[in-house]
Amino acid sequence: MNELATILIVDDEVPSLAMLRLFLEAIGYKVLAAENEAAGIDIFTTEKPSIVITDIKMPGKDGLLLLKKIKATVPETQVIVITGHGDRDLEKQALDSGAAHFLHKPLDPVALKQALQQAQQHVQSF
Repeated sequence: MNELATILIVDDEVPSLAMLRLFLEAIGYKVLAAENEAAGIDIFTTEKPSIVITDIKMPGKDGLLLLKKIKATVPETQVIVITGHGDRDLEKQALDSGAAHFLHKPLDPVALKQALQQAQQHVQSF
């Protein structure tokens, strides 16, 4: 199998960010992390990770704006949106804006792995 993609995680909840980072590193991904949308854009612009996992509800500019900026810059980037405050309207907005997946917190490891496998397959097709 090809090398696993680099993943950028953007989440203002530091414990969630840390746990997700540990999980992803344990299964072999290189992980970049940011605690807000602005830092996420800076890292994305510099590093160009092929997969981004972003919380949708963050103080200031949210993950939906980050999703739109990423898709406008590098459309083939796979963006997985996560939230602890999910509702159908947010899910529809995220998916309509190009999100690959919309997952609810607390994250189910099996669902996350499946979303990552699909994102990885998409990335490798480019």
